[in-house]
Amino acid sequence: MKYKSTKDVFEQWISAFQSKDVKKIVSLYHDDAVNWQIADRPAEGIKEIREMMVSFFRSFPDAYTHAENIMYDGAWASWEWIGGGTFTMDMGDIKATGKQFEIRGCGFFLIQKGKIKLQRGYWDKASWCRQIGIDLNSTIK
Repeated sequence: MKYKSTKDVFEQWISAFQSKDVKKIVSLYHDDAVNWQIADRPAEGIKEIREMMVSFFRSFPDAYTHAENIMYDGAWASWEWIGGGTFTMDMGDIKATGKQFEIRGCGFFLIQKGKIKLQRGYWDKASWCRQIGIDLNSTIK
């Protein structure tokens, strides 16, 4: 069986993320994939990854992300990005503030058999919380 290349999968993921297409995003992960945004608890499996994406895009409906650098090395893809948005809807118990953020970060994706197996994202949660006007301690789980 021929699988999609690392580059194809990652380019599809970026496009789906930028267009906030949760159905497409989730279709690019293995059923037991892990999305670990290092500043938070890992989302394990499709259900948790879907919930993470839905929550983020609901809370930040104008979210945007621009790729600054994209790199590939075998089964790995990585990118540096700049992104932002406006906190307009509550995120769980955290009340929306209407404030905007813009931060930089990077992410690493392990792609096996044409799907994402592991994702790790590194970004400054303290700056994000400060910009959107919430207490960092209220977001720690």
